[in-house]
Amino acid sequence: MIRTLVKRLPRLAVGACATALLAGAAAAAEPENDYPTEARADYIFGCMAANGQSRESLSRCSCSLDALASLLPYDKYVQASTVLSLRQGIGQRTTAFKSTKVFDDQVAELRRAQAEAEIRCYRGGT
Repeated sequence: MIRTLVKRLPRLAVGACATALLAGAAAAAEPENDYPTEARADYIFGCMAANGQSRESLSRCSCSLDALASLLPYDKYVQASTVLSLRQGIGQRTTAFKSTKVFDDQVAELRRAQAEAEIRCYRGGT
């Protein structure tokens, strides 16, 4: 029994390595920080509304979103966007969102990613 296992061990190890390599390649093929389609469409529609309804605008807005997604994970994007939305309100409920360092840091991270995306796609050309 032990001799059989010892003889089969190199084949088992090769099979396990091949399986691990294939799994790693499949994981690498999936884009990181992928935003859901609805969020991508919403971002691009808003961007185009602010920058013109042209083919060039579509290209630059798509580039901007891709750059943003490469810099900021989707969950952080949602958190910062939510804080920005809540800061638009008035009254005591919005005061916490306007004057809390944690929320300021989230928004600052989003703003940095947006600035980098703008540099890549609007100032550097597409």
